[in-house]
Amino acid sequence: MQTDSLNRRIWMLAWPLLLSNLTAPLLGLVDTAVVGHLDHPRYLAAVALGGNFFMFLYFSFNFLRMGTTGFASQAQGGERDTRVVLLRGLLLSTGLGVTLILLSPLLRETGLWLLGGSDDVQGLARDYINIRILGAPAALANFALIGFAIGTHNTRVPLKMTVLMHSTNALLDVLLVQVWHLDVRGVAIASACAEYVGLAGGLFWLRTAFRPPRREEKLWRLPAILALLAVNRDIFIRSLALLSTFFFFTAQGARLGDAVLAANAVLITFLLLLSNLLDGFANAAEALVGEARGKQDPQALVAAIRATGQWTVGCAVLGLLAFTLGGGPLIHLLTDLPAIRDTATTYLPWMLLLPLTASAGFWLDGIFVGATWGAAMRNTMLVAVGVFFVLWALTRGWDNHGLWLTMNGFMAGRGFFMGWVLWRRLQSA
Repeated sequence: MQTDSLNRRIWMLAWPLLLSNLTAPLLGLVDTAVVGHLDHPRYLAAVALGGNFFMFLYFSFNFLRMGTTGFASQAQGGERDTRVVLLRGLLLSTGLGVTLILLSPLLRETGLWLLGGSDDVQGLARDYINIRILGAPAALANFALIGFAIGTHNTRVPLKMTVLMHSTNALLDVLLVQVWHLDVRGVAIASACAEYVGLAGGLFWLRTAFRPPRREEKLWRLPAILALLAVNRDIFIRSLALLSTFFFFTAQGARLGDAVLAANAVLITFLLLLSNLLDGFANAAEALVGEARGKQDPQALVAAIRATGQWTVGCAVLGLLAFTLGGGPLIHLLTDLPAIRDTATTYLPWMLLLPLTASAGFWLDGIFVGATWGAAMRNTMLVAVGVFFVLWALTRGWDNHGLWLTMNGFMAGRGFFMGWVLWRRLQSA
C-alpha cells in the first residue's frame, strides 16, 4: 500500500509536468516548421544557429530553476519559510537577465564565431539574436518561478505557464512569419514576447506565495545566501559543460554544410522530445527527494529514488517505440525540403539509441537536484564531457555518423557516472 501511495503521489506530481514538457516541444516545433517551409534552407539553418545560441545561453542559467527547486522542496519538507527562496531566485534572475542584454554584442559575436555557418546564415542568425535577447530577464525569471512551483509541489503552474508561453509563441510565429513575412526576425520577436507573457502568468498563479508565512525568514540571511550561491555555482558549471557539448555538436555539423546543420536541427528534436518526456518524472524526483532531505528521512529518500526510477524505465520504453514508429513522419512534418529530409533520414537510426543511452542521466539529474548535490553534478558532468571529446576525436573520420555516436556515448557516460556516485552515497548513508 505504501508503494501504491507513493506511485500515486509521483503521478500527481508528474502528470502536469509531463503534459507541460510534452506540450512545450510540440508547440515549439512551430519555430522549426514555419521556417522549414520557407523557400531556402538558410532560414532554417539560421534559426538552428540562433536557437542553439540561446539554448547554450539560457540553459547555462538553468541553475536558477534547479537551485530554486532543491531549496524550496527542502524548505517545505522542513516546514521553513519558502517565500524567501522564490524572492532570492527572482532577484538573482532579473539582475542576470539585464546583464545579458548589456553584454549581448560580445556574447553574440563570440557565439556566432564559434558556431560557424555561411555568411548568409550568420547574418540572419545575428538579426535573430539581437531581437530575442531582449526577453532575457523574463526567460531567467521564469526559471525561478517554475523551479519554485516544482519544489513546493504546485506542478500545475509550470503546465499553465508552458501552455501560455508556447501558445503565444506559436500564434505570433504564424502571424509574423507567414502573414507579415518577417522571416527569422518574426520568430525571434515571437519568442521574446512569449517569455514576458509567461512571466506575467506565472506571477499571477503564484501570487499566494508572496504572502508572509507564520515563521518568516530574513531575505538576506547570509548562510542561506552563501548556500544558494554555492549550489548555483556548481550547477552553473555543470550546465556550461553540458551545453558546451551541444554547442560543439552544432558547430561541427555546420562545418559539414548547411544541409547537415539543418538536418541535425531537425534530429535534435528527438532528444528534446525524449528529455521532456523524462523530465516529468525527474521533476517529481526533485520534489520528493528534496522533501525527504528536508525531513531528514532516509527511508523516504530511498523509496522516492526507487519509484521514480521505475517510472523512468517505462518512459524510456515508450520513447523507443515512439521513435521507431514515428521517426520518419516526424521528419516529414518538420520540413518539406528534400535535401534536409533525405539527410535527416540517413541519420535517423542514431535517434533510436537515445532512449537507451540518455534516460538514466535525466532521472539522476532530478535526484541530485532535489538533494542539492551540486558539486557531484558538476564533477560527473565534467568527466562525461571528457568522454564526449575523446569519442569525437576517435570518430572524426565518420563525419556526422561520428557526431551522433559521440552524442549517444556522452549521454550514456553521464548516466553511468551519476549512478555510481548515487550508489556510493546510498551505501555510506
